[in-house]
Amino acid sequence: MITAKNFFLQNYYFKYGIKRALIYLFLIVTAFFMLIPFAWMLSSSLKLNQDVFTFPIQWIPENPRWENYSEIWEMIPLATYIWNTAKLSVIVTFLQLMTSSFAAYAFSKLHFPMRRTLFLAYIATIAVPWQAYMVPQFIMFSSFGLHNTHLAIICLQAFSAFGVFMMKQFYDSIPGELREAARIDGMSEYGIWIRIMLPLSKPALSALAIITFVNTWNDFLGPMIYLTRTELKTIQIGLRSFISQFSAEFGLIMAGSVVALIPVLIIFISLQRFFIQGVASTGIKG
Repeated sequence: MITAKNFFLQNYYFKYGIKRALIYLFLIVTAFFMLIPFAWMLSSSLKLNQDVFTFPIQWIPENPRWENYSEIWEMIPLATYIWNTAKLSVIVTFLQLMTSSFAAYAFSKLHFPMRRTLFLAYIATIAVPWQAYMVPQFIMFSSFGLHNTHLAIICLQAFSAFGVFMMKQFYDSIPGELREAARIDGMSEYGIWIRIMLPLSKPALSALAIITFVNTWNDFLGPMIYLTRTELKTIQIGLRSFISQFSAEFGLIMAGSVVALIPVLIIFISLQRFFIQGVASTGIKG
């Protein structure tokens, strides 16, 4: 016998299931359309130039031209570009993780004069576009003799107001009793940060690492302004130079773009679980 309560529950679960199925369907369709450009890029990287823009699109080439991936390494110093980009991305990511987490710990857990004012002033710099001060910044770095050096890019991106804000949101959710217990055990503030806060903040650090690595890897304007020597250029500048020289070699251009995309995919897939946890946890207030 179906009671009114059972009927209500069945009706509720049915509507909930339909709503959830529609949400999943919408997400799948959205993801499909977002992946179309990447599928076209991968397909074009295996075609001749005259076949790239054929219509209708031949998604799977009949005769894949794998030589595009070997020729792109021979026509430009792609290995040098990838090495420079990887070096800068790893160094900048490491420095941002350290500086952002250290500053965020101070803003979140320490008490000093004008703490909130300094935090708001620092976070307010996010609203200032880099284009507004890149010229005086370039003049300053040039006067320091850092033009045409990787150190200029590292100094530019070693500190992040967004990273401090993101890490502070996570540290705010950590109970203060952990610090008090560590202090009773004789730990200093540096020890608390290294031995307690950093291990607990792995999800937030992973999320920040992905964001920083991807932004540094894909950075175009900074290296274009500060790096003009071929042996110092990053992969984004190198591909842009290749497009300027060989504007009609679309198959090779797409092959180079696929090569540039692979490290970012590896990093994101490796840290995806921590990235989702970190984004979710930084929105929790303690």
